[in-house]
Amino acid sequence: MSGTETGDDYDLTAITEGGDGAMPNGAELNAFVEAILGRDPAAIAAARTAVVEAMGEAAMVDAAATIAAFNAYPRAADATGIPLEDAKREATADLRHELGLDALEVAA
Repeated sequence: MSGTETGDDYDLTAITEGGDGAMPNGAELNAFVEAILGRDPAAIAAARTAVVEAMGEAAMVDAAATIAAFNAYPRAADATGIPLEDAKREATADLRHELGLDALEVAA
């Protein structure tokens, strides 16, 4: 559920700068993402343990599945050349600028 729906305010700089994003267990989740994307087995094991200790095994499995999905979807879209729709480009302009997403390399 989004912060717009719940009224919660999240610090999205955690995505690019680390930290907890003002989310419960955000630091553990962010470390788990970074470890998985960094492909360091020791860091993954430590981060996995931290998530299990903080949130439980089921939450760790959910987090791992979410990380995998969000890693795969953009790759599939980039590989097929699917462009960002104009409405989504306009609606996300400020967020993409804030996070520096437009500077990331994608398939042309």
